[in-house]
Amino acid sequence: MVAIIRVFTGEDGESHFEELDPTSHPILRSAQPTVEIEFKPMPVGYFNDWHTAPRRQYVISLSGEAEVGIGDGTVRRFRPGDVLLADDLTGRGHTMRTIGNQPYLTAQVRL
Repeated sequence: MVAIIRVFTGEDGESHFEELDPTSHPILRSAQPTVEIEFKPMPVGYFNDWHTAPRRQYVISLSGEAEVGIGDGTVRRFRPGDVLLADDLTGRGHTMRTIGNQPYLTAQVRL
């Protein structure tokens, strides 16, 4: 089953994960205008240290694999078909790295 995971900033200033149910979650069931879509390749061995999302956006995994980590040590793996709703616009943010032996390709849909 495809995972739809939201990463967001909590009241503690740290990023947290929330699994969203696409059949009932209001964020996913409402119409959301989009500004643009960007296809972003990340090479094997890519690592992006602590950062916040540059804007609210869906990050749809197309190929390869990546891991996103948050401050409490939790790491989530994203594979083709998985969706991340990047919503941690403040605070410490999250880390991201490619894993495996192929580049990680995403479609980033800006909200």
